[in-house]
Amino acid sequence: MIIVDGREIDLKIKNFSNLEDLLVKVMESEGLKDRIVTDVYVNEEVFSELYPNEAADIEVDEIERVEIKTESIEKMATEIVKELGKVLKLLVKSGEEIANLFREAKDFEALDMYQDFLEVLRDFIGMISVLYQDCGFKETKELDDAVKVMSELFSELIDIQEKEDWILLADVIEYELLPHLKDWDNILKQLNKKG
Repeated sequence: MIIVDGREIDLKIKNFSNLEDLLVKVMESEGLKDRIVTDVYVNEEVFSELYPNEAADIEVDEIERVEIKTESIEKMATEIVKELGKVLKLLVKSGEEIANLFREAKDFEALDMYQDFLEVLRDFIGMISVLYQDCGFKETKELDDAVKVMSELFSELIDIQEKEDWILLADVIEYELLPHLKDWDNILKQLNKKG
């Protein structure tokens, strides 16, 4: 039995060679072009790939039931933009705290927070790319410029970190990165209107 968004479809599991084949064909055949798969359940257990193309290694004779849940691209984009707003607030708050810790010579504590900060910043940039690659947002010059500045600042932070110049790192975070992050608030508001 194959179920998509709560309804059984007219395809049989045995007609496929493996789970990946099944998932690809279902998404093509059910007119789900403007939807993104959010969850897959195999035999009523959550399925998530531990390595690329793991679904191709699961033969259909092991499967009795597949349930696929999807979300519209539009709704997914709206949710991503909302999450980006929350992430942005966290980045600004933690960036201010990190800069202060470096200035107070609390390097160990600052570096610990800074590593998490970089991960969240990297994820923020990644979520922006998801909006364009998967959610069909149109790129604009303003957004291209903002992403370019963000990438350049990210590289600059890494370079300064390697030189272990913590005061300069605090300055770049406080006087260059944080103002740029605050500008993203307006960009996200515009994205939210488009989404």
